[in-house]
Amino acid sequence: MSLEIIKPEEFQRGVFKTIRRDWLLLTAGVPGDYNTMTVSWGGLGVLWNRFVATVYVRPQRYTYEFMEKYDTFTLSAYPESSRDMLMFCGTKSGRDCDKAAECRLVPKEYEGGVYFEGADLVIACKKLYFSDLDSRNFLDPSIMDNYPENDFHRMYIGGITGMMVEK
Repeated sequence: MSLEIIKPEEFQRGVFKTIRRDWLLLTAGVPGDYNTMTVSWGGLGVLWNRFVATVYVRPQRYTYEFMEKYDTFTLSAYPESSRDMLMFCGTKSGRDCDKAAECRLVPKEYEGGVYFEGADLVIACKKLYFSDLDSRNFLDPSIMDNYPENDFHRMYIGGITGMMVEK
């Protein structure tokens, strides 16, 4: 499997399917110092006349530390055969184990960030903005059902610096 560099405007996959059903690995950091986690909440779009990706990370997640420390992150999608790996990376903490080693993931560098061999989509981003979600701004009270411990996500908006898709 090889990846081809594309422009964000050439992206052909359905955004909702890519994020919600395929899940993604969010990897923050740089080669040699990174952490990864599975995400299924986020968005792709245009803001400030730039192509952007939006991700949400709870403060207790180990990846949060890397999102705070570094300016770059990647989002990468994998084929359905990688579902067990995505489940592992979404339920285990990098504080307790080396997820890449446990899942036999081979790190690769792209646009200053890290992704893993076997991805069929890679989106590289540079952080542009962050904001902590505030329950006072939820207009639908049922959103609080996602926060029984009041552990609200931090939202990060990253400018897309590069994209690669499987040929």
